[in-house]
Amino acid sequence: MTQPLLFTPIKLAGLTARNRIVVSPMCQYSSEDGGPSDWHLVHLGKFALGGAAVVFCEETAVEMRARKTYSCAGIYSDAHVPMYRRITEFINKNNSIPAMQIGHSGRKASCGPPWTNFKPLTDDDAKTGHAPWRGISASAIPARDDAQVPHELSIADIKEVIESWREAALRALNAGFELLEIHGAHGYLIHQFLSPLANKRNDAYGGDLAGRMRFALQLTEAVRAVWPKEKPLWFRVSAVDGDNGAWDIDDTVALVHELKARGVDAVSCSSGGINGPLNYAIVPRQPGFQVPYAERVRRDTGITTCAVGLITEPVHAEDILQRGQADLIAMAREFMYNPNWPVHAAKSLGVNDYLDLLPTEYAWWLKRREKIREISK
Repeated sequence: MTQPLLFTPIKLAGLTARNRIVVSPMCQYSSEDGGPSDWHLVHLGKFALGGAAVVFCEETAVEMRARKTYSCAGIYSDAHVPMYRRITEFINKNNSIPAMQIGHSGRKASCGPPWTNFKPLTDDDAKTGHAPWRGISASAIPARDDAQVPHELSIADIKEVIESWREAALRALNAGFELLEIHGAHGYLIHQFLSPLANKRNDAYGGDLAGRMRFALQLTEAVRAVWPKEKPLWFRVSAVDGDNGAWDIDDTVALVHELKARGVDAVSCSSGGINGPLNYAIVPRQPGFQVPYAERVRRDTGITTCAVGLITEPVHAEDILQRGQADLIAMAREFMYNPNWPVHAAKSLGVNDYLDLLPTEYAWWLKRREKIREISK
């Protein structure tokens, strides 16, 4: 039987991923002063044990003020480097590629976790050690009615923020990450510059599409300059967002053309975010609802794309790849439900050696059980 594309290796810059399955970043709100804890080692480690080719840690702040909440992950201090390194070493040891997504919440900073509906922090929270801080953005427009008005970045401020991304990339490299993704989606700082709903500037970083893309492109150049060419650099986009097509797929294709010219190797295609915390109201949520964006970007730019969004069934994942709609499949919450999803998917797609996705410590015992069952028939 022909090997399913889902379990065919793929070249990613100078790396080879053992299959096309990606564990998407999942914010855990369990970091301590920005650094990962034992929770993260177990959370991420089990996905490597389960057979995924690429394991992303959660969206990770490039500055302390870039966090959404006090418990968000960060890589803005050298002290974080050895804390992440024990995680990357474990992931690498188990034949998966350790990946980091770096980002900046911008005006979405200074709030509570999602189970509070990201309620903005107030002076009352200061009494419990969670004093609010002021976010930053392209323009002085709050993310929602009850949020603080963010500080509008000056040209000098922009240069400083871009430097924080460069430094974060260097720390990620030192921490042993093999793949880096710039988070330019979901209403965070880069997206705030891209969107005409959040960016009302009249200088070089605002106005037309070229001006609104300038921050993202300069930032990407700074990161690519320090991130080795043999290590893949990805970029996550919100392919469509905003009322009445404020940002549409044509804008995304134009952006990706420019990102590719600056050394971005692949794009993850998501959607939404400016009109509220991960507001996908303009995109119907059904299995594979974002796949058409990955397909269009792949077709029009020739860049490698990663499809994400309610892809949970192995046959569906394989069909996306067979149709040429994307090159990789990313999942998040499905991995929370089943960290061994790749093993079950391989079995259902007819991969004979599906148990070899697991480490020997698991695979040997499970193969032995299968032999015993076969003998007893």
